[in-house]
Amino acid sequence: MLRVEELSHSFMNGHETTAVLQQISFHVHKGEMIALLGSSGSGKSTLLNLMAGLMKPTEGQIFIADYNIVSMNENRLAEFRRKHIGFIFQAYELIANLTVRENVELPLVFQSMHPSLRKKKALALLEQVGIPDKAELFPSQLSGGQQQRVSIARSLITEPSVIFADEPTGNLDTKTEEEIIAILKQLNKTMDTTFIIVTHEREVAAQTKKIITLRDGYLVTEQEAARESMLAGGIQIEN
Repeated sequence: MLRVEELSHSFMNGHETTAVLQQISFHVHKGEMIALLGSSGSGKSTLLNLMAGLMKPTEGQIFIADYNIVSMNENRLAEFRRKHIGFIFQAYELIANLTVRENVELPLVFQSMHPSLRKKKALALLEQVGIPDKAELFPSQLSGGQQQRVSIARSLITEPSVIFADEPTGNLDTKTEEEIIAILKQLNKTMDTTFIIVTHEREVAAQTKKIITLRDGYLVTEQEAARESMLAGGIQIEN
């Protein structure tokens, strides 16, 4: 479903080059729910932007559903994102003057789907995320957790190949965080949708099937990640 091959990225800062990602390679199978874990400055936001086709890498290739997105021009990329990529944002990014249903429907407007079909799909997804009774309300009338459910429904409306969730629980309390992760896991199971969850929270990452850990622009091996997790939990490791 998604392959990252020998990916590196650098930024120019005046006459100096700053390396952000170094030789990143991994793959994600269709229907997997994985976490991209890393602290601030690890490179995970840059990697997310590259995988979503919002930036071009300095080196390497990215394949989504067997399409090489690095080779695409901007027009082709924009079209590809509309059809194949869904987004869930930390700050929800809902449009205030549209109803919940209209927010969920919005990606289909750009695909020229008939309004009655858009409405039917949106209502079905709102049912799946547990807020069918909020369809005609506005975002300001919802709690943070409810707004994130709307964002999740919107990300699914085009039936994308992969959904990138950027710190989806970052603005939520612990109880609501658990509810949102439970919804994502259920959708992953019932809809066979591929989710890549970007997070700095080990508790969130632990809920996924696989964790890809970044540190200072490099992939961390499973053994190193396990050691870091134990140290973070205050467990003494004997050499």
